[in-house]
Amino acid sequence: MRVLGIEGTAWCASAALYDAETDAVLIESNPYEPDSGGIHPREAAEHMSEAIPAVVDAVLTAAENEYGPDAVDAVAFSRGPGLGPCLRTVGTAARALAGALDVPLVGVNHMVAHLEIGRHRSGFDSPVCLNASGANAHLLGYHDGRYRVLGETMDAGVGNAIDKFTRHVGWDHPGGPKVEAAAAEYAAEHASDGPDDLLDLPYVVKGMDFSFSGISSAANDAYDDGVSVEAICFSLQEHVFAMLTEVAERALSLTGATELVLGGGVAQNDRLREMLSAMCEDRGADFHAPEPRFLRDNAGMIAVLGAKMARADDAVAIADSAVDPNFRPDQVPVTWRDDGSVAVGEGVDAAETRVTDRRGAEAVVDIEAGDGGDRVIKRRVPKRYRHPELDRSIRRDRTVSEARITSEARRSGVPTPLVYDVDVPNATLTLQHVGDRDLAAALDDGEAWVRATGRHLATLHEAGIVHGDPTTRNVRIADEPRSAPEASRTALIDFGLGYHTGHVEDHAMDLHVFEGSVRATATDPEALIDAFETGYAAVGDPTVLDRLRDVEGRGRYR
Repeated sequence: MRVLGIEGTAWCASAALYDAETDAVLIESNPYEPDSGGIHPREAAEHMSEAIPAVVDAVLTAAENEYGPDAVDAVAFSRGPGLGPCLRTVGTAARALAGALDVPLVGVNHMVAHLEIGRHRSGFDSPVCLNASGANAHLLGYHDGRYRVLGETMDAGVGNAIDKFTRHVGWDHPGGPKVEAAAAEYAAEHASDGPDDLLDLPYVVKGMDFSFSGISSAANDAYDDGVSVEAICFSLQEHVFAMLTEVAERALSLTGATELVLGGGVAQNDRLREMLSAMCEDRGADFHAPEPRFLRDNAGMIAVLGAKMARADDAVAIADSAVDPNFRPDQVPVTWRDDGSVAVGEGVDAAETRVTDRRGAEAVVDIEAGDGGDRVIKRRVPKRYRHPELDRSIRRDRTVSEARITSEARRSGVPTPLVYDVDVPNATLTLQHVGDRDLAAALDDGEAWVRATGRHLATLHEAGIVHGDPTTRNVRIADEPRSAPEASRTALIDFGLGYHTGHVEDHAMDLHVFEGSVRATATDPEALIDAFETGYAAVGDPTVLDRLRDVEGRGRYR
């Protein structure tokens, strides 16, 4: 099978021919290059209308020269997400070409294509995918017939966040390569001292979601205050890419997956790849980033996924082929895969978790027997991927926060472990061992457990406390005694991202994080989420649930 793919979601007009028999991919691209600033939608659309016919003609001519008049078996196009005027140009071209050639038309989700090209080139089975592109940043994992969004930016895409700074200093688009070069220059000049003058910029991780708006504004302010642009570029990269690497590790921990692929134009950055590679190596996970031509926006990935979809008879009628600028990856029925899911729950023994040296996303946990019951020794291990100064600060602050807020939550009436000892210099806590397993291992029969979790979070919020990372891995459940209610047999753990606030927005974000972890891993998430919100409503402020609906709409594709 040979598929002609057409890509044009924003800035790059591209066409490609994929030969599934030889795995060869021919790509022709013509990127839009604005005179100044970022992408201008009208100019991008004008560029697309001129460039798409040219790149398609070049690929089609090469295909016919190589294979003859019947060179193309299907036409695939990027259906979304992206800029509406650009997508419409691509859609029109693809429909016309499919009609002229009398071959099937396949509509491809651009972000799923980023994931699938990584899976295809790596040979991985069920990886977690980190997509890091200009307009987007999110984590995907496959589960029960769809790619689930494990975490995503709640505001700007990673490339756009970096470009916000480069526009502020007057650099042309794209700004990412310029930031990378300036950061590398700064690091080389300060190699002898670490460097130890990392700027203090916002580092915002909420479960597996994250935010870049604050760090972009802080970088602009630092430039206005006279800080050298090289120093800002270095610190900006170190913070932004550490955030992405941390949430990627959280996704691996939540799902139990042991494979990670990287996609998107920002994935060409050597420092980001270095961080992710180091994190995966330390976890014993496999990491793959495709070659650069498959990372930037390109029709090769559209053609490759288009071939998989065409083989599964997943074509679209012309009348039903409208583009969708807000096409979320979790809206796509994955027809070309017949396996069940990413390895959800591996690493969590459903019956017993009394194992030593269990590694989560942040810490290594050892269980030690004692006269008064088992104790948990939780060590926040240094992260090799993070800048040493940033790493020390994060491990120290989260250790202190977890010790303090775990105890405060317990006093507010929420079941939590007792804190026996705090070793701040070594980022180590000694805690009571609670529960028999994580909620992640009990979701198939978990309505009572998630209802109890909703009540506990409502109680926390009434006390002015936010958990910060209430995923299904951070809820512990006890199977005995059966006569006790689920609320007393359900405990919250890992308050390292916790803080004090009475703001409804922060409370709603706590609920969003929990529900995201359920949607990402549960077979029937909606029933569980209904039970969770019922539990919260029984104790909590109803305006938090109202705000949750607003928070849910802020994901990059909503």
